[in-house]
Formats: sequence, structure tokens, C-alpha cells
Amino acid sequence: MNIDLKYGTGTVHVDIPDSADVSVLEPNHMPPVDSVSDEVSRVLGDLDGDRGIIDRVGKAATVAITIPDETRPLPVKTVLPVLLDWLLGRRPGLNPERITIIVGGGLHPPLDEATLRRLVPVDAAGSCRVIGHDAHASAMTDYGYTSRGTPVRINRAFAEADLKIVVGQIDPHQFVGFTGGSKGVVIGCGSSATIEHNHSLMFSDHAQVGILHNNPVREDLNEAGEMIGVDLALNFIMAPTKQVVQVLAGDPLKMLLAGAETCAALYGVGIEDKFDIVIASCGGYPKDICLYQAQKGLNLASQAVKKGGNILLLAASTQGVGDDVYFDYVSQFTSPREVLEDFKKQGFRMGAHKAYLFGRTLSEFDVAVSSELDARVLQKCHLRSADPSKVVGEWVDSFAGRPRIGIIPNANTTYFYHKEP
Repeated sequence: MNIDLKYGTGTVHVDIPDSADVSVLEPNHMPPVDSVSDEVSRVLGDLDGDRGIIDRVGKAATVAITIPDETRPLPVKTVLPVLLDWLLGRRPGLNPERITIIVGGGLHPPLDEATLRRLVPVDAAGSCRVIGHDAHASAMTDYGYTSRGTPVRINRAFAEADLKIVVGQIDPHQFVGFTGGSKGVVIGCGSSATIEHNHSLMFSDHAQVGILHNNPVREDLNEAGEMIGVDLALNFIMAPTKQVVQVLAGDPLKMLLAGAETCAALYGVGIEDKFDIVIASCGGYPKDICLYQAQKGLNLASQAVKKGGNILLLAASTQGVGDDVYFDYVSQFTSPREVLEDFKKQGFRMGAHKAYLFGRTLSEFDVAVSSELDARVLQKCHLRSADPSKVVGEWVDSFAGRPRIGIIPNANTTYFYHKEP
């Protein structure tokens, strides 16, 4: 069998020996909306019956809108003009210069002016102010602490606005359960201390993909969002083709719960038995923009593999490793097990946590990676560089019997649960 899988902005070809039993593990199909602009306009228009939000819009002298950075494929250039038209239509006289659009990248590197204008061009933002969030350097507003001890410190430009709007995508997440809701503010526009403490809750057994109830990471985010007072969430569920299948607008928590149902129906895949070998593509750009992002695909793919099995991860990683703290930390050790032992001893630290997450998978499975990264860089990350067809052929040839291979074309978002025969 031959297959082409997404890799960066293109594809990579993989030859699979005929002696293997192959299954393609794809998300379920959902039809896209006919027009993203029309659907955004429709769901925002439905808010006209919500006197609470309409009153807040009508009284707002300042507005803050946070949007994701380029690691998320949200069609910002299409969405923003519709959202701004809706705002200005419900708040006549609002000066667009009093609207601040914040690109919320969390701990991702701060964006320069050229990148900001590429992501949010003038024809999308008009005369609105456009800024990038810097988790280390941006001025912050302190809201106190959540019940789980997370310091809630948020970009001041967002916190001081009369009307607070978060635009985001609802996707499966390896320990948050699902993205969306208030996450785009709490993490996207949060301080490094906020992000670090929230993510330190990931060690709970309930901090898993697809789980919202009793998931401490997700519930901590929800609580922080309530403390901040996010007025409106505009959330999107997108198919692997990057087409929008659902748009939701309203209270952040309600939108999260409704959107998570759709997202689970789209990306949750039932399997009767785990596979001997898995070939996992992160889904191409921007899911595999760097190794740091690609780890999510490796984590979710591991759910479909027998312990001790083989995983081939296809992740172009054209922007390199993606995080200096992660790379500097993981490079100190000679094995994943050393990473796991040290991380547990030293305590949670952002960036280093990615080495821990990689280490959990690498200590249980044989992993090979196909990417644009230098093999020596991958080796420092305890990852083996491999030619896709060659390594799969070697795995199949060395297997006693007929191996079962699972192909995951969208590993960063597809997750698995046991299905009875």
C-alpha cells in the first residue's frame, strides 16, 4: 500500500509492505458551513435576543478582542470584519480606535510588527489597534488566585476593556480536554506564572483529551475566565481540511460545552484493539510548525498503539524545535527516563514539561520521526530521525506474523477510545 500524508504545506509519501494489515483512522465526516462569513453573522445575530450581552455591548466605550496566533488555522481575516461590523452595528458611535485586537500566543515568542500585520492585515482590522501578547513583558492586571492556586494575571489591554471578547477554536487537547471557551484569554493572554501553574495540574488522571468533567486543568481555566469576566466567546470547530463545521457565540462556558460535543463527535474515533505500528501525520501546517507543537500528535497517536509498539511521526517542523527552554532542558539528559525522574524531582516548569510529555511516550514506545530538523537536533531530544518508507519496512520485516498498522492522517486532533467489538 502507498499513501501520501500531510507534511508541512505539502505531503510525504510512505510505502507500506503488503504483508501488513492496514487501517486508516480518520476523523468522522461533518459537512462544512456554506459560508463562514454568513454563519458568523448568523450566530452573532442570534445574540440580539440576549439582553445581557447586548446591553454590555451598547455601553462599552472600549473593546478587547483576543485571537489565536498562527499555530491555529482559524480564518481570522474572514472572521474579524464580520465581528467588527456586528460590534459597530450594535454600538453606534464606538470609535474603532478604541477596539484593541490582541494576538494571544501564550508563551509562544512575541510577534514583530510585520508578523502582526500579516496575521491581522488592515483590511481585516481597519483602524483598530493590533498588538501581540508577551507573557513575560506585557503589562498585566492581577485578579487574584483560583481555588487551585493559579495566579490570574492577564494582559492589561484585555483586562481594562469594557467589553471582553475571545475568538478561538475548539479542538481536542491532550490534557485540557478541549480547547476553546476562556482558554484563549487565560492562556493566550496570560502571564507566564498563570500558564505555568495551570499546566502544572496536568498530572491528574482526569487531565486527558476529551475529558471536561473533573479535569482540573480545564476547570481551572473556566474559573479563571469567570474571574476575568469574559463577556463573549466566538468559537469555531474545524474539520481536518481546515473548513469550519460549526460556529458558536455566547457565554464562554456554554459555548465550550456545546462545541465539545461536536468536537468529540468529529475527532473521537473508536477502536476495538490497539495497533502494532502507527504512522501519524500531525495534519500538516500549522499543526507541525515545530517539534514543540508536534508533540501533541505523538501523544494522541500513542493511544492507538500497543505498549512497546512502533510510532512513526511525520512533522515537518519548519520553524525548528519551537522552544528554547524545552531544548536546553532535554539536551541535558541521555534518556527519556532520566528526564522523567528529574522532572518529577524538580517540579513543574513550562517548556521543560514538554520534555516530560515526550518522555512519557518515548519510554513506552519505539518512536521514529520524519522532519526537516537535523538528525543531531532530534537526537538531543531523544528522537530518532528516519526515512518513512524505510523504517516502516524495517518494522514490518522484523515483526513475527502479520502486523496491524494504523494510519492517522490528523494525529494532533484525532483521539481514541475503546469500542466493543
